[in-house]
Amino acid sequence: MKAAVYRSYGPPEVVQIQDIPNPSPKSDEVLIKVFASTVNRTDCGFRSAEYFISRFWSGLFRPKEPVLGCEFAGEVVSVGEKVKKFQIADRVYGFDDAHFGGHAQFKTISENAGIAKVPNGIDYQTAAMLTEGSHYALGNIRAAKTQAGQQVMVYGATGAIGSAAVQLLKYFGAHVTAVCPSAKVDLVKSLGADVVIDYTREDISNLATRFDLIFDAVGKSSWGACKPLLKPQGKYMSTELGKNGENVWKAILLSKSKGKRLLFPIPTTEQEDIRFLGELAAKGYFKPVLDRTYELEDIVEAYRYVETGQKTGNVVITIPQD
Repeated sequence: MKAAVYRSYGPPEVVQIQDIPNPSPKSDEVLIKVFASTVNRTDCGFRSAEYFISRFWSGLFRPKEPVLGCEFAGEVVSVGEKVKKFQIADRVYGFDDAHFGGHAQFKTISENAGIAKVPNGIDYQTAAMLTEGSHYALGNIRAAKTQAGQQVMVYGATGAIGSAAVQLLKYFGAHVTAVCPSAKVDLVKSLGADVVIDYTREDISNLATRFDLIFDAVGKSSWGACKPLLKPQGKYMSTELGKNGENVWKAILLSKSKGKRLLFPIPTTEQEDIRFLGELAAKGYFKPVLDRTYELEDIVEAYRYVETGQKTGNVVITIPQD
């Protein structure tokens, strides 16, 4: 099968299109013909190993899993003898940051992992965008115990995580203030944000509103900058470690605080959450934002673009099946 393979950590150029053997499903696994995947922050982080800590999962000296692609959508073509939840010809999508494999023509995954059936009316490219950013957003929203009516700021509302967070927060009934650049204001309004702030024209530190939660979906703010904007028991969360890893150790130090808190939850992947995100999409409550599409053979260009930091929503990779 054709696959985007990386054998060492580094820049986008370490990824090469190669022919490798097809995987075979174990007794509890399904084999999926992949039609679409994405390139996202998770893939970029594991490929570059910029944060050395990621190597404790991906391999200390070289990658254990040579094919990245944590998001996938495709068709089940074979099932292990113990599989009960899926059958051949099922349209499926999901998230797999344990074994990856979406950047290839075929991948295997346990029937109990982050996989679900594609809802009717959703195509493969849309299905491939349903899980990475949104499951991170969902996990953070739940960790903050966000409630209907609360004031929430999403800083960086145009990436895969931020755009999903705005929509999910609105679904849960929060009042959302979204921060983005001038060119993305109309897009963010269309996602349902109650207030949209153009950070190139307005300094958020001057806002009169105080927030129950500030969710930095791009890691470009800080606890110190956002703390004055929080209510007395408000919470701050970021998708990045912060300067010198401060978001981790300060979250630990403030874990027992009865006042303002910094949270840094560890993301998990639950099959029920994957299914839930698909159901929201099918009902029109969540629509993943598409930036652009690349073919598998152009995946290096896709990585380069994603790492410019200018991505809006998701970058899809289409997988050839010739």
